[in-house]
Amino acid sequence: MRWLGCALIGLLCSGLALADVDARDHDAFWLWSGVASQPVLDQAKTLYVLQGQVFAPRRNRQRVDFIAQGISITRLPQQAVWIVYRAHTLRWPEPVYRQLLGQVQRWQQAGNAVVGIQIDFDARTRYLQDYVAFLKDLRQRLPSRYQLSITGLMDWSSNADPQAIVQLKGVVDEVVVQTYQGRQSIPDYAAYLPRVSRLELPFKIGLIQGGEWAEPDFLRENPWFRGYVVFLQNGP
Repeated sequence: MRWLGCALIGLLCSGLALADVDARDHDAFWLWSGVASQPVLDQAKTLYVLQGQVFAPRRNRQRVDFIAQGISITRLPQQAVWIVYRAHTLRWPEPVYRQLLGQVQRWQQAGNAVVGIQIDFDARTRYLQDYVAFLKDLRQRLPSRYQLSITGLMDWSSNADPQAIVQLKGVVDEVVVQTYQGRQSIPDYAAYLPRVSRLELPFKIGLIQGGEWAEPDFLRENPWFRGYVVFLQNGP
C-alpha cells in the first residue's frame, strides 16, 4: 500500500510537535495479512480488510494471478467494512474479477456491513491516465450498492495530470492518501499536504501505527477531508 510527502520544515518552525501515531486515538484501521489482532480493534468503527493480491508472476508476465490473503470470512461488528485488494498489475483477466466480486458478496452474505472495495495500487503519476481507465471499467462491474475507494500517492497532488484527476470524480468515492512507505512515515510528507485539496476529491489521510505525524491546522478546515485510517503493524 503506497499513494497521495518541505512543509515539514514549516511545521517544525511553527512549533507543531511531531508525535508517534497512537492507534488508540483513531477508529479506522487497515487490517493486513500477518498482523496480529490488537485491543484497539475493539474501538474500531471502520475496517479496511486485505483479502487478496493481483499480480503477474515474474517468470510469466503474460499470466495474472489472484492470491487470496488476510483473515477468513467472518462476521465483523464494525459499522463499515471495506474489502481491500493489493494490485501489482492492471491487466486483470475475467476470472480475477469473478473471484474478487464473489469474495465481496460472501463477506456481505456473512452479515457484514460491507461499504465497498478498496484498490491499493501504486499508480505513478505518469501512468495515472491508465489507472483512471482501469477504475472506470471496475466501477461499471461493481454493483451499485458498493463504493469504490483507492489509495493515493502523495505526489498526485503536485505532479498528476489535472485532466486525469478530474476523471476520477464520479468514479471513486474516496482517496486515502498514504503518508508512509513500507513501515515508516515518509520524512517529507508534510510538503504535500497543503496541495492535497487540489484533488477536489473526498480524501482521508493514511497513517502508519507508531510513525511520525503532526496535523496541520488547515487540514480539519478542508471540505474534502474525511478523517484518518491507521495501518496497524506488529510491534518490534
